[in-house]
Amino acid sequence: MGERLVTGSVTAVTGKAMSPDDLQNGRKTLFQALVDARARFGGSRPAVVDIDDKVATYDTLLMGSLALGHALKKGTKAGEAVGIMLPTSLGAVIALFALSAFGRVPTMLNFSTGVAAVLNALRIAKVKRVVTSRKFVDLAKLDDMIAQISAKAEIIYLEDVKDHLSVLDKSAAAVGKFAPDFITRGTASHFAANAWAKLTRNQPDYDRPAVILFTSGTEGEPKGVALSHFNILINIEQARTHVALYPEDIMFNALPMFHCFGLNTGAILPIMVGFKTILHPTPLQPKEISRRIRQTGATILISTDTFLSQYARAGDEGDLAGMRIVACGAERVRDETRQLLRHKSAVDILEGYGVTEAAPLAAINQPGINHSGTIGHILPGMEARLEPVEGIPNAGRMFIRGPNVMLGYIRPDKPGEIQPPKNGWHDTGDVVHIDDDGFISIKGRLKRFAKIGGEAVSLAVVENIASALWPEFCHAAISMPDGRKGEHIVLLTTNPDADRVDLVGWAQNHGVPELAVPKRILHVEAIPVLGTGKIDYPTVEKIARAGTAALPPA
Repeated sequence: MGERLVTGSVTAVTGKAMSPDDLQNGRKTLFQALVDARARFGGSRPAVVDIDDKVATYDTLLMGSLALGHALKKGTKAGEAVGIMLPTSLGAVIALFALSAFGRVPTMLNFSTGVAAVLNALRIAKVKRVVTSRKFVDLAKLDDMIAQISAKAEIIYLEDVKDHLSVLDKSAAAVGKFAPDFITRGTASHFAANAWAKLTRNQPDYDRPAVILFTSGTEGEPKGVALSHFNILINIEQARTHVALYPEDIMFNALPMFHCFGLNTGAILPIMVGFKTILHPTPLQPKEISRRIRQTGATILISTDTFLSQYARAGDEGDLAGMRIVACGAERVRDETRQLLRHKSAVDILEGYGVTEAAPLAAINQPGINHSGTIGHILPGMEARLEPVEGIPNAGRMFIRGPNVMLGYIRPDKPGEIQPPKNGWHDTGDVVHIDDDGFISIKGRLKRFAKIGGEAVSLAVVENIASALWPEFCHAAISMPDGRKGEHIVLLTTNPDADRVDLVGWAQNHGVPELAVPKRILHVEAIPVLGTGKIDYPTVEKIARAGTAALPPA
């Protein structure tokens, strides 16, 4: 579990040390790691299964990446950020490795947030070319978005590239099957001329940017996050050291690949570890996903609480019963979701914690060492320290450091410039408690505490109360200014019969301070969520402000 240390008002915890072999496995590029995985597991071994049940082997991934990468590199420079706007699919996986093979930096665009956010991402990362698919654009009805993007960047459709592969492109794949380094070598020498020159000039390939993702924007404008090849690959080593993974496992991943959990854990990790990953293009098809999980014999599922509860409700009895590991992150796992999954499929959830800035896994429970209500132990090779927060006892603001922590942010005010975290420490903004056994409990985001009458009240607790009372419905709490007490709490709920009196009674019966009972309740048809499954709190706040403005003073 590592070591817990308390010094004065600061609590710290360290994961167990990583072995030299584990560290060495991270010292390569993503494409070299794919080449090594193919050599280790065999070119004919199935690696990825797409929505149409098309199976891609390691040979398919390698040759497809070389052919596509050789075509896509034309008109771009090594080190240049190139956008990928695709659903979770085989095409997205190959596009990622294709760009990586020739030293370009895949930049994952979150198309679910709207055109303004995508255009902002293009500007932040200085993206001049976006790879997408005509079929995807048509099915997702993104024609208007593409029209606006095309004014800022060149649009490359995978169908067009495939139809016009040159003899040289195809030769790159054919020769690369036997000598991949011969095809891709030399590209690194161009890095000195690219946008990342200051950061990468004297660094080995594996410490250069491998991918750019964007923060979720749940509390403000998204920032770019530059992850190195080493960040991603070492996080895979940390995960497999912490949780046993086997060649017979089968991953099911419906999370979007513009989300770090869906990209690195759901798509890249299985390929590097040697077991199949089943890809599904959207997490918003609970009935189909539950059926497909059972049909494919998947043994590992990664999800969020929001999506997992939908799969469990929509699926038939036992659809998820074949699961060996159900890992949940991105948001707190509710007790109702745990109970539902145990009842319908006799499966326990391993709750974990990840952030884009940590590539993404930082802590997770383990089979046989699973403490509900916690995110488990910190991963090997990592450190966490807590800084006290006024008004919140027995907890602190968590900072993390480790080999998986990002190269740095790319902020909107300084496009293209990677700003490393100070002394390697990333401020998570989460308030947590670490017990004597090293188990970490999330108390809430620092920005998700209301200050009422001088006391800090976790908005997550407010949502927990509503979920305990009305588990069939969705809830979101925010704080608003209050002339007398500083702030008050507003609860949005999809329960049309929700009554504040019931919340007061529950709080009194369970020893919860009445300060945690919302002052107002607004009934809504749906709680807005982001494409990642997280609650969209900026939109929740807008709805709350508009809704309370129409009500008489409380």
